[in-house]
Amino acid sequence: MRKLFSPVIVLMSIVVMLSAFKKTTSNVDSNPVTPSKYASTKWSIDKVHSNVKFTVTHLVISEVEGYFKIFDGSMEHSKPDFSDAKINFSVDINSINTDNDNRDKHLKSDDFFNAEKFPTMKFESTSFTPLGNNKYKLVGNLTIRDITKPVTFDVTYGGTANMMGTVKAGFKAKTTINRFDYNLKWDKTTEAGGLVVGKDVDITVNAELNQAK
Repeated sequence: MRKLFSPVIVLMSIVVMLSAFKKTTSNVDSNPVTPSKYASTKWSIDKVHSNVKFTVTHLVISEVEGYFKIFDGSMEHSKPDFSDAKINFSVDINSINTDNDNRDKHLKSDDFFNAEKFPTMKFESTSFTPLGNNKYKLVGNLTIRDITKPVTFDVTYGGTANMMGTVKAGFKAKTTINRFDYNLKWDKTTEAGGLVVGKDVDITVNAELNQAK
């Protein structure tokens, strides 16, 4: 009788231990919270290796080019393909340069930018969509004077490079705006009826960005 009783006790003990172990493991979360897969990355514009240019027709037959000497910009994203990027850009209107002092003064006047009252042109993105082959569509709000309107830039991504420990990324963005949409209102016509200064302005931004360390 004693020999039969001992194995029964051992068997019951094993069952109890297995039951306790099952209850313990059932309390473990099978879907634990994990940190975000991608960390936020911030970039600032390298002003020495970037530029903001514009082109507009003159007398219908030719083009006049200009640029802004002072500007700033930044980008922040979490996804490696930049698809969630937030981009901000600003330009100092008083830094406009078309290689002609009289023309620059006219552009700063109320006929065009009114730089005294509205010294800054601003852009804030709302989306940055990858199109493949290093092409993107950048959509955002452009503010000139006191008017804000949506614009779309065609963007080409040039890639990244490492220079002396700093990661750099290059982008080229292009768009065309109607200056009358932003109350750049001067509209003198030629004898033939065409505008002395065209209504469409081509804008090109060549941006080299430095990754924050």
